[in-house]
Amino acid sequence: MSINYIIYLADYSDGVLYVLATLLVLALGVMIDRFWSLRSTILHGRSIIDATTSAPALNAAELARLRDQAGNLPEAALLDMAARHVGAVSTDAMANRLDETVMLLAPRLDSRLWVLDTVVTLAPLLGLFGTIIGMFHAFNVLAQPGHAPAEVTGGVADALVATAFGIFIAMLGLTGFNALSNQVRHVLHQLDCMKMLIVNRTDGAPNLTARGAAPQPASHTAAFAEA
Repeated sequence: MSINYIIYLADYSDGVLYVLATLLVLALGVMIDRFWSLRSTILHGRSIIDATTSAPALNAAELARLRDQAGNLPEAALLDMAARHVGAVSTDAMANRLDETVMLLAPRLDSRLWVLDTVVTLAPLLGLFGTIIGMFHAFNVLAQPGHAPAEVTGGVADALVATAFGIFIAMLGLTGFNALSNQVRHVLHQLDCMKMLIVNRTDGAPNLTARGAAPQPASHTAAFAEA
């Protein structure tokens, strides 16, 4: 398929194929940008969660250190909120403040996904519209004297390219939208995990060890040794 033929098809649809090509470039740009950003957030966020999990308890200094380590990750906002309120509010109040932070972060995670949602809906409709315009051109040949049947069938085939292109863009956009939505859910799950880790490690209660046994307080350990 040569460039000249593509230009001919675009002109045959009265420029609808140009609009569809713009939607394709826009969808690809959003998918690449959001996939790279969300994938990086998931991978780096996992390391912050692991670092938080390994800490038996969290104080203001440890929370501040983890916040600085998180950098621009969404987890940094949770750690910053906890560092500023640890020891000053109750466990329930801390959980409410962390929930508030997650709610404020959520719109940032799925930003620009509405573009893909729009492309998925709009591309097939534009493709159908371009095909209808192409059909007008194809059947106009019937009004001309001495027309050949091959001209009509060839025009119909050229007109259907717009519909095929629109459906292809919609399938690509739908695949990207579902994949990115799954990544957003993954990031939100990580934020919920971080919230629970912070609450459980700032409530003053001992944490369970890896084997499921709660560590004994130092006073109990000393009394047992003396006995």
